[in-house]
Amino acid sequence: MRSGRHFLQIPGPTNTPERILRAMHRSVIDHRGPEFAELGLGLLRDLKPVFQTEGRVVIYPASGSGAWEAALVNVLQPGDQVLMYETGQFSTLWKNMATKLGYDPIFIAGDWRRGVDANLIADALAKDTDHKIKAVCVVHNDTATGITSDIGAVRAAIDGAAHPALMMVDTISSLGSIDFKTDAWGVDVVVAGSQKGLMLPPGLSFNAISEKAWAACQAGGDRRSYWDWRDMMTPNDAGYFPYTPATTLLYGLREALDMLAGEGLEQVFARHERHASATRAAVESWGFEILALNPDERSNSLTAVLMPDGQGGDALRAEILDGFDMSLGTGLNKVADKIFRIGHLGDFNDLMLMGTLSGVEMGMIRAGVPHQSGGAQSALKYLADHRI
Repeated sequence: MRSGRHFLQIPGPTNTPERILRAMHRSVIDHRGPEFAELGLGLLRDLKPVFQTEGRVVIYPASGSGAWEAALVNVLQPGDQVLMYETGQFSTLWKNMATKLGYDPIFIAGDWRRGVDANLIADALAKDTDHKIKAVCVVHNDTATGITSDIGAVRAAIDGAAHPALMMVDTISSLGSIDFKTDAWGVDVVVAGSQKGLMLPPGLSFNAISEKAWAACQAGGDRRSYWDWRDMMTPNDAGYFPYTPATTLLYGLREALDMLAGEGLEQVFARHERHASATRAAVESWGFEILALNPDERSNSLTAVLMPDGQGGDALRAEILDGFDMSLGTGLNKVADKIFRIGHLGDFNDLMLMGTLSGVEMGMIRAGVPHQSGGAQSALKYLADHRI
């Protein structure tokens, strides 16, 4: 029998704080009653600062994939072209969904080591003189690769081409962890989920919606029922939902929003940046390569680490799980068994980071993976030199 707690250091779901677990541990209430209306109105109001928007935010009982689908079906018609960019597994999955739903994705190929090239977005839009492209869809922080793309540059590319396409952005592994400015960057539809920076279990997904996207929704959109934003608006205005909501998760969301507000978003972002930088210091000291080639695109919510030649990431992960009861993220699709991923987001502090990095280093020794010693010590020095 193992002693101590399990270290869940995948990049989501993240560790759920005791405060949130306790908040969720209560009976459901009447979802048509006045107490629920107070809860619902408060959540819909207080989500806006997290998205940094004055627009509407809707909540679905679903995984992030549900919010992907809602983003597409509310503003697009079958056959519409959608410009998408490959940054990893999750941009690929969103593209696959668009195809299944009957849209026509134009997928700009990437190498899974670099973020969105806004110049290629601009070129594709400039060629689209008939404005057949109805939306540009990008992933802000691809969880499979640890790559964060410059969303402001994507907006500048769309504006520079004077193109009317909507901009949709997946923030599932960045919201509440990495600065994301919905309104300032002109994002029309934001996709998010509960299980990462919001510190909740899986089960809630979100869309933030601009006035332009709302107008497109009212004008048509594809076949939709459960995902229809229009059905949300009138009940939401009174604090309710058009179906039975996931009440206990909403209790947890209330606590999560209070925690984020109490710490302050700027402090939250600084904390994530500091832990990411310390993790990268450890990786470099081990002599390993970070998957994201551009230092400016390296994620502050997770780090994807390339294994040395001849070494498998899955074997190392299995050794660490067996020896130290710690879960690390696996490599997906094109990088399967080539990387492991360290999650450092959500409810996370210095001691948790040092336990994680020490576990990785001990696991490499145990698994016989060639490396230079002292990575955890390098992270410790970084934390000591960069206090916040």
